[in-house]
Amino acid sequence: MAAAPIARSFLQVAATEEVATPLRVVQIEGLVMLKIIKHCKEFSPALVTGQLLGLDVGSVLEVTNCFPFPIREEDEEVEADGANYQLEMMRCLREVNVDNNTVGWYQSTLMGSFQTVELIETFMNYQENIRRCVCIIYDPSRSSQGVLAFKALKLSDSFMELYKTNNFTGEKLREKNLSWVDIFEEIPIKVSNSALISAFMTGLEDDTPVTQCDYDRLQLSTNPFLERSAEFLIECMDDLSMEQQKFQFYHRNLSRQQSQQQTWLQKRRAENMARKAAGEEPLPEEDPSNPIFKPIPEPSRLDSFLITNQISNFCNQINGVAGQNFSRLYLMKALHEN
Repeated sequence: MAAAPIARSFLQVAATEEVATPLRVVQIEGLVMLKIIKHCKEFSPALVTGQLLGLDVGSVLEVTNCFPFPIREEDEEVEADGANYQLEMMRCLREVNVDNNTVGWYQSTLMGSFQTVELIETFMNYQENIRRCVCIIYDPSRSSQGVLAFKALKLSDSFMELYKTNNFTGEKLREKNLSWVDIFEEIPIKVSNSALISAFMTGLEDDTPVTQCDYDRLQLSTNPFLERSAEFLIECMDDLSMEQQKFQFYHRNLSRQQSQQQTWLQKRRAENMARKAAGEEPLPEEDPSNPIFKPIPEPSRLDSFLITNQISNFCNQINGVAGQNFSRLYLMKALHEN
């Protein structure tokens, strides 16, 4: 005889639900990707954003719909109109029985330059209401090289905990064992289509064996993209050099302050020895009111971490495009020889 199942209390069930499975994959419908591509290319080179809608199912984040945000300027009234627009759009989608659960947002980027403080702040604002959200990054300039440049990003848990404290000193980073590669986590993207769309696309394959994307992959002119990537890389190197100068200035001031403290301390000890010899009470060896004992604030390392992340991204882009270009050149050489 089978044993009766043990009834669990509400608190036990809630405690079990709190342990969420980690996010493994972002599943996007093909129609959503086409909407994002169309929106970003129409307004390129201007940067645009939009809302992602879908469902959070276990370790999979399903993105089933999206809608664009209107392009607005920095104005409080316009921002309020943008918030009302989002609510109105989600209400309309709910009335027609379309998924209206927010799971993140998408945004376009130029030459892969998306790792900014504004992106982190947007993530933190979303995290207040949505436990697991992602940002889909699409780069139209990279896609013009025959690559579908989509990325799904989220902030790492360790970085979010540190960002809430707003303490990015070297000591705190060493304590948390956090480096510049631990800011963002890239989630694999899986494209899914309904059975009807898949059947329709299968029927189109025989009629169009070669697509425009196939021709784009054979394009040999990559000099403009490489030149602009190199220019952005040089700008990031200049920014990183400026950040290093801030830290050098901080260490020079810290060394000067420590030298002044030692000089003052030696003078105070000599004075206390004289007071002891005269039978007087010694003075304290630390004076909080003295400016030389005021701690010098250490500059935040967040900007240097983001710049280093951006430099790594540019280097990977240049490496990937250059490698593909060499493959095309060798292919053309073999065709000419034959």
